Amino acid sequence: MADPTKTSDDELKARLTEEQYMVRRCSATEPPFSGKYWNTHDDGIYRCIVCNVELFRSDEKFDSGSGWPSFWRAAAGDRIKEVKDTTHGMVRTEVRCANCDSHLGHLFDDGPGPTGMRYCINSAALDLEKK
Repeated sequence: MADPTKTSDDELKARLTEEQYMVRRCSATEPPFSGKYWNTHDDGIYRCIVCNVELFRSDEKFDSGSGWPSFWRAAAGDRIKEVKDTTHGMVRTEVRCANCDSHLGHLFDDGPGPTGMRYCINSAALDLEKK
């Protein structure tokens, strides 16, 4: 696979669905309760839709009631990049893939233990590799 940080818009548009492209490249958010993985309970590893790096594990996923896949921890700290997001009149923490800089979702401090964090992630940013 080519370096995802150097992948052209045309290449991404050809490989991704329109929704995946909009989430990845334009920081869009899919509607709640609409994504492929919001209510998925399969065991496996959630990978970045663009570069395939491991981001989250199913055993760290929980039902947040938000309508998006939610995780209390990322698979590895160096695979996630946190960015201050001040859009829409709010101050939030945006979550991006550290490898290819794809928008994934947002991080909130209202999750369960042991971390108390909620990684609220767009299904369109993920690909589940089932066990």
